[in-house]
Amino acid sequence: MAVLLGVDTGGTYTDAVLIRDEVDILASAKALTTREDLAIGVGNAVGEVLALSGIPAEQIVLASLSTTLATNALVEGQGGRVALIFIGFKARDVEVHGLADALKGDPCLVVAGGHTHAGGEAAALDEDAIIAFLETHRHDVSGFAVASQFATRNPAHELRAAALVAEITGRPVSASHQLSAKLNGPKRAMTAVLNARLIGMIDRLIGRAEGVLRDVGIVAPMMVVRGDGALISAAQARERPIETILSGPAASIVGARWLTGADLALVSDIGGTTTDVAVLRDGRPKIDPAGAQVGPYRTMVEAVAMRTTGLGGDSEVHFVAEGLQGGVTLGPRRVLPVSLVAVEAPEVVHEALDAQLRSTTPGEHDARFVRAVPGLRAEGLGPREAEVLARIGDNVQPMGAVLKTRREHGALKKLVDRGLVQMAGVTPSDASHVLRRVMEWDASAARKALLLFGRRRTGSGTVLSTWEDDVAQMIVDQLTHQTALALLETAFAEEEVAFGAAPEVLARHVLMQRGMAGHDGLVRLRTGLDVPVVGLGASAACYYPAVGARLDCQMILPEYAGVANAIGAVVGRITMRQSGVVTAPSDGVFRVHLVEGPRDFGDAEAAMAALEDVLRGQAEAEALAAGAEDIQVSVVRDVRTAGVEAREVFVEATVTVEAVGRPRVAEG
Repeated sequence: MAVLLGVDTGGTYTDAVLIRDEVDILASAKALTTREDLAIGVGNAVGEVLALSGIPAEQIVLASLSTTLATNALVEGQGGRVALIFIGFKARDVEVHGLADALKGDPCLVVAGGHTHAGGEAAALDEDAIIAFLETHRHDVSGFAVASQFATRNPAHELRAAALVAEITGRPVSASHQLSAKLNGPKRAMTAVLNARLIGMIDRLIGRAEGVLRDVGIVAPMMVVRGDGALISAAQARERPIETILSGPAASIVGARWLTGADLALVSDIGGTTTDVAVLRDGRPKIDPAGAQVGPYRTMVEAVAMRTTGLGGDSEVHFVAEGLQGGVTLGPRRVLPVSLVAVEAPEVVHEALDAQLRSTTPGEHDARFVRAVPGLRAEGLGPREAEVLARIGDNVQPMGAVLKTRREHGALKKLVDRGLVQMAGVTPSDASHVLRRVMEWDASAARKALLLFGRRRTGSGTVLSTWEDDVAQMIVDQLTHQTALALLETAFAEEEVAFGAAPEVLARHVLMQRGMAGHDGLVRLRTGLDVPVVGLGASAACYYPAVGARLDCQMILPEYAGVANAIGAVVGRITMRQSGVVTAPSDGVFRVHLVEGPRDFGDAEAAMAALEDVLRGQAEAEALAAGAEDIQVSVVRDVRTAGVEAREVFVEATVTVEAVGRPRVAEG
């Protein structure tokens, strides 16, 4: 019996699951994610799932991790200080292509060098300038990124610069051609910068996670989920952490397919912070051809095409005063549910809620709390931010007791944006406790918080509601509405027929909305989704039946929907892709662009065959290094030709080799 362990670190929960022989789920468990040290949550979830299953730790033959750490770090602007060596470009390219924003003031050297489209040297590499730059910054950055003009045609200058970095500084270096085989040097530079920024953070997470597994007796190899859903070794993830962005959402798609066998479906994964929607076609997730988008950054990383909406079980609920009825809207910011923070500090929370309920007028900060994130170093704070942080201290505090002036609102926002402070407020999770759909945390605190929320006055001067159950239903109905919009936007974006408007506009169009409500008059309207939806996430069973009814579609809620990410983390396959190009710089010359430099052939077929052999060897070697066995190789050639004087002329060919294998498990 082969027992596999899958772990997923989400925004609210860390999930663990044990699977036997990739067929049967033996046990699953959840633990709260410990943001200050994700490995603590990993250890808690793994310990719980082992206890529930009764399986000895030494029987686990493979462990795999999916994580939101890289994604969240890029979105929140976290990571190490890095330096960019930008070869063969102009200084203005740093500003024009968004590199300055990504660097955030970190050092950058624009230096002579680079190659032409055909792979010839455009200018000599200015090694003296690079050496001086490295000597200056060898001690004040955690890593270096190197990007050279047309490095995918000839990486010689990137390789030389990387060698100098290693020789002079000993710091990690990210070379752009090793992260993507595509053109667009500034975009490759962006990818290299973000990769360099993540190396230390992902290295620490993987090291701590491996240590936690060893502590409980698990010595099996550990894999990490890549952004396209494939598995890579922990060592490869440490070298190329940028590939783990969208790791968690990708794992959910793989898990959805394993749990349901669906070939064509929308997959909607609701977490604490976001709802991620993707399309399954022929049982496989679609890959974003433009590269993974994370926050403001468009990378060249292959990842699942995913539409992410700031909507989850822990989304902040906002009061809408406009109109006679008033109402609520959700997100995009995540806050701690009042029902959860009341478990952590029951006396503080209930005392504050009771005092607020005794007041005859609603307060601006009713049912809102703050707490400092433990274990994080607060560096570079202004005096106002430092004062607010000191006032919060180590305990949960009512927000009204912390903020003394209007100016301090901005200071608190900065502390939250930097991840030093967490806010608590009314969320859909609290509404679910009031409606008795979930009873994990403090339901009485949730009821008090929703009573306070309902006292706010609408445009007509009346209160929103005096009944907490009514407020709770408003919140859940709004979540249903916003989830339906997210699914419709994805569906319209994937439609083969153009409707002449953006998906966001089409999803909200009055005809679409009236059709979902079943309008009957002189015109009969019926609209919805024509494909099933697989609902995933711990709270999917609470919210998604109503979403399926609103969209008039089949809603599939697998038994283990709450741990689908952890399942996807361990049932995936190791997949390594290598791509290369053959160009035609002159008539009768076919140039293969290799790491060691261009190589010319007199025949197109011979050139493509030679490139295929090289790429096959690289892909198989990477798959073996990742721990794959039973490797299967496939090859795709994309040949571009042009009609010239009644004949087809070779322009360029891209050869892609894919090596796929099962993860090799521990023996004994």
